[in-house]
Amino acid sequence: MPHTVLVTGGTGYVAGWVIVRLLEQGYGVRTTVRSPAKEAAVRTAVATVTPPGDALTFATADLLSDAGWDAAMAGIDYVLHVASPMDGGAGDGASAGADLTTPAREGTLRVLRAAVKAGVKRVVFTSSCAACAAPLQGPDSFNDETVWTDPNDPANNAYRRSKILAERAAWDFMASEGGATEFVTVLPSAIFGPTLNPAQRGSVQVINAILRGKMPGLFKTGFCVVDVRDLADLHIKAMTAPEAVGQRFIGTGEFMWVEDVATTLRTAFGARAPKIPTRRLPNWLVRLAARFMPPLRALTPTLGRKHVFNSAKSERVLGWKSRPAKETIIACAESLLAADST
Repeated sequence: MPHTVLVTGGTGYVAGWVIVRLLEQGYGVRTTVRSPAKEAAVRTAVATVTPPGDALTFATADLLSDAGWDAAMAGIDYVLHVASPMDGGAGDGASAGADLTTPAREGTLRVLRAAVKAGVKRVVFTSSCAACAAPLQGPDSFNDETVWTDPNDPANNAYRRSKILAERAAWDFMASEGGATEFVTVLPSAIFGPTLNPAQRGSVQVINAILRGKMPGLFKTGFCVVDVRDLADLHIKAMTAPEAVGQRFIGTGEFMWVEDVATTLRTAFGARAPKIPTRRLPNWLVRLAARFMPPLRALTPTLGRKHVFNSAKSERVLGWKSRPAKETIIACAESLLAADST
């Protein structure tokens, strides 16, 4: 009998590709949705790559409620807890943080309690490189899994705080109450690559904004790139490798400045994407604009700074590697342009 894997948050960008990769490898997959009305959209998205058939089933469960999680875990061998809130990542203040921290932290503990209760073999939790970073307003940094971000760093936005606190809470819970259930965390950087559903954007909005000319100019900021397809593969390796138990694994590839991303897109698509910005915005202007444009506030701590994440451990222990960043960026943009014709 093939193993059955529960993937949380089936409507999400990363979860969709995790489901695809699991189905391609012969696993049975159950995924959670907050409403049965969302099941058809998940099936349609997955079917753009592989037929889901009877191997894909659904459970209705919400990170904010205990209802449905025991049923979701019944007969499950592994859990890939991918679901996490993204809205408000650029928010400021306690209220914005609480909006993300509650479902991230409490939702993660809810999933873990149900998994341990059901005797699940292993849980892989999707954290973030936001949880293993040096201070954003400090000097350039090179970070690995031994680094833990200070949740009280004033430069952290709501999303970063939610990921830090959720992963901390998860490790603490599993250390005290995990029993025989194994635990692993995966920490991705900026996630790009093809989308399965035009509405399933997540971090892809950055590429969309550059591609469509929705940015007023190019900021001196950058990020390490990981392809969503490679990230899905990393989750499965973390789920199955005996050596992975009790470990954190960074999933990332090359660092790219936003200007390099724009140049890559302009070279690849030319007249198909005529609105890609070329103007460089000085840091002082971005900081000034951020006073009146809240979405820009998340960028200001990293202006001119290069924070790099090291995936050598994932490569060495799990035999994993991310594809070239330019390939990922182009595939991401191609899928966004293709969505215009559907």
